[in-house]
Amino acid sequence: MYTQNIKQRFGIIGNSPLLNRAIDIASQVAPTDMSVLITGESGSGKEVFSQIIHQMSARKHGAFIAVNCGAIPEGTIDSELFGHEKGSFTGAHEARKGYFEVANGGTIFLDEVAELPLGTQARLLRILESGEYLRVGSSKVQKTDVRIIAATNVDVYNRVKNGKFREDLYYRLNTVPLRIPALQERKEDIYLLFRKFAADFSDKYRSPALHLEPDAIQILTNYSWPGNVRQLKNIAEQICVLEKDRNVTGQAILNYIPNEAGSNLPMAINSQSKEDFTERDILYKVLFDMKKDMVELKKLVAEIIQHGGNTATVLADNPQYINQLYRDVELPVGQEHAFTIQHPTPVNNNVNNNNNNNDYFAHEAEEVEESLSLVDKESDLIKKALKKHKGKRKFAAQELGISERTLYRKIKELNL
Repeated sequence: MYTQNIKQRFGIIGNSPLLNRAIDIASQVAPTDMSVLITGESGSGKEVFSQIIHQMSARKHGAFIAVNCGAIPEGTIDSELFGHEKGSFTGAHEARKGYFEVANGGTIFLDEVAELPLGTQARLLRILESGEYLRVGSSKVQKTDVRIIAATNVDVYNRVKNGKFREDLYYRLNTVPLRIPALQERKEDIYLLFRKFAADFSDKYRSPALHLEPDAIQILTNYSWPGNVRQLKNIAEQICVLEKDRNVTGQAILNYIPNEAGSNLPMAINSQSKEDFTERDILYKVLFDMKKDMVELKKLVAEIIQHGGNTATVLADNPQYINQLYRDVELPVGQEHAFTIQHPTPVNNNVNNNNNNNDYFAHEAEEVEESLSLVDKESDLIKKALKKHKGKRKFAAQELGISERTLYRKIKELNL
């Protein structure tokens, strides 16, 4: 009964066990001054729970200030939270009180707390530990008595491991963790919420009430709702305004729900990103391609020697190597098959002419030393890939096995 009273007071719809558990935790921690970290997906109703904690606490007559940490620029967030003195920075024409000074004796709700800069995190930690802070541009210590409720839709502990969030601040904020279930975790509440929203919007816009057909209810229940309650509310409003037939079918619902056939969300394959291996992979590919070309070239030379320079036989027996040559070497138009194999010059010696017809001059060949620079090979490989795909970086990057961003960077580094 106590939980039901809280739902009625704060307009919470649903009977999910996970939702009831979250309400129970909020009501138990509210009378204390403990810091609370609310986690949950965007649109799941984290701010409503911060209101529950504040309104059911001894601070309910004090100020309640909700701050979206992700919406305040990094250069001004310290001034917004802690205030500043006149002349402390350009544009500070007068002294200003910060949120912690204004909310003294009340509650501050820090939404998207994981977006706070590291310097601001250090200041926030000092307030949690001693209630002290400094205005920007001041050396006078200020005192405040504020309860902090923080919320985030990201994995804060993961940011701690990546060095983007202070570990000591995480444990101070996370005195009482409160997780708000996503809408897809409380499917039994989806239809109840839709009915509530539809009734509210029908009254607001003075339109006839909506009635959902069974197939429409099933579609609503089975949808994943990545935007949670906020998304459901928006779709209910759209249907109330745009749908002429007040008996809503499943087909009509599909016109308002995004198609889930394909997901545009990124998926982590493993803990290491593809960028971490790009440099090594491209060098390995260069070396493996060089080795493969050398092996094929040796086979082709061996075939030429074995057939005594017979071009027709070599072409017939090694189509894969010849085709590769056609692709890699640009020949003039009309001369695509004009391969010329130079035969050795026979010895014209009158004394031994009858016995040594198969002897040949040993011509000295000028040896051209092949460049073994990995940078040169890398550059050549990128040029070939771009040429093969007619300058389209996306397909060239796929051919090279690297990301398009890395290919673009390589092009700039190598001045291609």
